[in-house]
Amino acid sequence: MTFRATILTLYPEMFPGHLGHSLAGKALERGQWAIEPVQIRDLAEDRHRTVDDTPAGGGAGMVLKPDILAKAIDHISADDHRPRLLMSPRGRPLTQKRVRELATGEGVVIVCGRFEGVDQRVIEARQLEEVSIGDYILSGGEPAALTLLDAVVRILPGVMGNALSGTHESFEDGLLEYPHYTRPQVFEGREIPAVLTSGNHAEIDRWRREQALKLTAERRPDLLDGSAKT
Repeated sequence: MTFRATILTLYPEMFPGHLGHSLAGKALERGQWAIEPVQIRDLAEDRHRTVDDTPAGGGAGMVLKPDILAKAIDHISADDHRPRLLMSPRGRPLTQKRVRELATGEGVVIVCGRFEGVDQRVIEARQLEEVSIGDYILSGGEPAALTLLDAVVRILPGVMGNALSGTHESFEDGLLEYPHYTRPQVFEGREIPAVLTSGNHAEIDRWRREQALKLTAERRPDLLDGSAKT
C-alpha cells in the first residue's frame, strides 16, 4: 500500500520540498509514498480567483473563505477516508504516538492555512483535525505540513535502512534519546565513555537508560511527570 499525502495549499510549488531528497526522496521515487499538492485557488470561480475575505467582526488580516476551501476538500473522493488535518498553532500538539498512528494508515489530507486562519465553519463541516507542531507562529501551514510528513514518511516500512533506527529515538519510549559517540576515541581531549567500548551490552543498555532519564529530567521533566503526551 502506498502512503498518499494530498496537500491543499496556495503554494503547491513548495512540495515536496526537502522531502524530495535523501531517504524520503528515494522512497518517493520508489513509489513507497506519494504526494499530490492541490492549488486551492483553482477552485475559486471569480476572475480574480479570490480565496480570502475580511474577518467578520473586524480586525487585521484576511480569512480563507469556507466555500472555496470546502470545494477543494470535496475535490477529493467521498470514498477517501484518510484523516483530514489542518495545520494550526491552536491545534493539538503533534506527538510521536500520533505520527505512528498516521504512518499505519493509507495517508493524509493536509490543509495549509494562510493569512489570519480558516473560517471555523469549514473546520466543523469538514471535520478537520487541527494539528500544531509547536507554540509559535509560521507564515503558513506549508512548513508545518512538511514537518509532519517528514516525521511520518521516515518511519514508513522500508524507508529507513535500519528497521531499528526509528525505535531507539527520543519520545519513542517517553524519554529523550541518550548521547551518541563515534570515532575518533579522543576528540579535543574528550574521550568516548569507557562503557561504550567495553563490549558489555547489558552495561551499555543500563548506561543509555540512565543517560536518557538524566537528560529528560533536565530538559523535559514534563515527560516524566505525565503532563506531556508522546
